[in-house]
Amino acid sequence: MGSRLRWGGTVVTLILQWLALGMVAGYLGRLLVPGPDPLSFVGTVVLGIVGSFVGGFLGWAVLGKDPHEGALQPSGVFGSIIGAVVALVLYNAFGRDDSATPGSSSR
Repeated sequence: MGSRLRWGGTVVTLILQWLALGMVAGYLGRLLVPGPDPLSFVGTVVLGIVGSFVGGFLGWAVLGKDPHEGALQPSGVFGSIIGAVVALVLYNAFGRDDSATPGSSSR
């Protein structure tokens, strides 16, 4: 079967939980940030998972929460949503290539 984790769950269960949390946090993050966000379903899930780690880092840096786990850690639902909003705002500001969108010109 699957390998057991410390808390008794399996790796498959952990991955499914991360995907579900990523989907919820990614969609809520996209809902809270104004403007068009041409992300696919997979991009939205990845946004939520990245947001979870951004939220975990912010919780560690600002609140000093769980300092024994280090700076790179996943956060809960609210931290994941906040992290997804931060990640999406940064992506919109720096990461999106507007020259690839139809109707835009680089002149």
